[in-house]
Amino acid sequence: MYESWEQYKSGQQTAPAENVVWHLYGVGLETLGREKAPESKALPQPGPDELLARIDAAGLCFSDTKIIKLGGDHPRLYGRDLANDPIIPGHEAAITIIAVGENRAGKYAVGDRFVVQADIYYKGVNLAFGYMLPGALEQYVIIPREILDGDDGCYLVPVGKDTGYSEAALAEPWACVVRAYRDVRRRGLKDGGSAWVIGTPGSEEHTYRLPGIEYGGVPRRVLLTGVPTQVEREIGMAAGGGGVDIIVTAPLAELDVAEIVEKHTGGAGFDDVFILGSGDVDAIETVDSALARRGRMTFVTDKPLARGVNLDVGRVHYDDTYYAGARAADPLAAYRPIRDLNPKAGGKTWIVGGAGPMGQMHLQMAIESPKRPALILVTDIDDDRLATALERFAETARENGVELASLNPTTMSPDEFDARLREIAPEGFDDIIMMAAVPALITSSCRYLADDAVFNVFAGVARGTTAELDGSGIALRGHGYVGSSGSGIEDLAEVIRRAEKGQLSTNRAVAGIGGMNAAWDGMEAVRDGTFSGKIVIYPQIADLPLTDLDDLADVLPEVAAKLGPGKQWTREAEQALLEHFVIDA
Repeated sequence: MYESWEQYKSGQQTAPAENVVWHLYGVGLETLGREKAPESKALPQPGPDELLARIDAAGLCFSDTKIIKLGGDHPRLYGRDLANDPIIPGHEAAITIIAVGENRAGKYAVGDRFVVQADIYYKGVNLAFGYMLPGALEQYVIIPREILDGDDGCYLVPVGKDTGYSEAALAEPWACVVRAYRDVRRRGLKDGGSAWVIGTPGSEEHTYRLPGIEYGGVPRRVLLTGVPTQVEREIGMAAGGGGVDIIVTAPLAELDVAEIVEKHTGGAGFDDVFILGSGDVDAIETVDSALARRGRMTFVTDKPLARGVNLDVGRVHYDDTYYAGARAADPLAAYRPIRDLNPKAGGKTWIVGGAGPMGQMHLQMAIESPKRPALILVTDIDDDRLATALERFAETARENGVELASLNPTTMSPDEFDARLREIAPEGFDDIIMMAAVPALITSSCRYLADDAVFNVFAGVARGTTAELDGSGIALRGHGYVGSSGSGIEDLAEVIRRAEKGQLSTNRAVAGIGGMNAAWDGMEAVRDGTFSGKIVIYPQIADLPLTDLDDLADVLPEVAAKLGPGKQWTREAEQALLEHFVIDA
């Protein structure tokens, strides 16, 4: 217990001998903790290069339930034997430093506050917080050198002294939303990379030019496969003896793509691929696996593709692969984007599966953006969640001149759903944000893209998952498919900056709260989607049951009295909550 709110905020305290933690011992929710309860373990003291931090708030995420579902088979756990070497999950954390190792004393001090950028790399190995490194479902955590001296520097992002704890913890999921709109598409050929130019039937009918190639990067190696003589000559002239290794291969039909990738890129894949001709779908699908991480494929054609093209949308999400179209007169036009990735100002945005916690974050960001859409459609298969989402943001949308609409496709026939979509957006949607990891939904939704539209694959579909996309839309109508996984330090810092300037209320996402003992119930609720927004656990509180904000007045009326409009979680409500449980009266 603390003597005052000021003492709690200061971090000035004696570290307890015991630390209450939730360990994950295997596969399934029943392996979280012991008989649905956390455990008490001896609290280690920080070494000379470490910090000891108090966990003030921990957001629960659907990604946490994926770890519980897969156990040691989760790709970020590398086959770890959880029965004998359990992990402590939770990666959305607001922390306060309460002890500093002697070698860190010049840089860190007791009372410093941070959020943790969870996607940690140390000496080239991913050691994510809440995965390989102990996470947020404990009262105190050692901050080791892997976090403080990681490959990208320090993975702690500073937080102001007056920022709320839940406000800070939820910066992590918000950073994923911010990252989804950060444009990482290359603006030219990769300098020092590998390019592959492939001719297909019909390519000899066109005259190819390379205007502006002298201003872009210079590949180290270019493979030419079945290209017209004119293309071979044009590329040779552009290379101009500049140390580019040009290799002419047999036609694509005679090649083993996997062998080509291994031989010429060491298995990394090609950074830039061009398919020349009349939009040969078979060729596109054959070489799709040859793209490198952040690789780009350009369909160089002026004709519609004969059918939809099956592409690896999992790699769009996780590896930032990208597809674009261009004409023979200027293939490099594909590297000059028509628009940015933010929802188009004055346009129409569709959030598919958008009534859940993360979908509501995208909805809020679009409504509150200075350059916001004129209309946002949210679709979901849960009427209650749809109603909650629209009710939560209706007033802000009206104030900002944004029309909100919602549809539940399960309440109507496919033809009726199609008719409603075309009535809402006759010219198509300028932005579609996919919140459901369902390839069939990606395929069915992309038919409604407007010209120059962006399709954001936000949901984490696995690598190797293909979906049939509108290839003609990519080639001729400027459709772009983008994705992102996680966030970077700069994204987290940007969310904190916006929150502290009053430009973004991360607390609007909160739907439920609980103490440490409620984490098991919280994880179950996240898994089952029973809350319309985020659940925040307060590890310094033991026995607050999982509580919906709608029910808070029945449990803690003095805290409920501090809620904002629409029963929104606030700094004031959080202070009242912590004072009730952890401050000596």
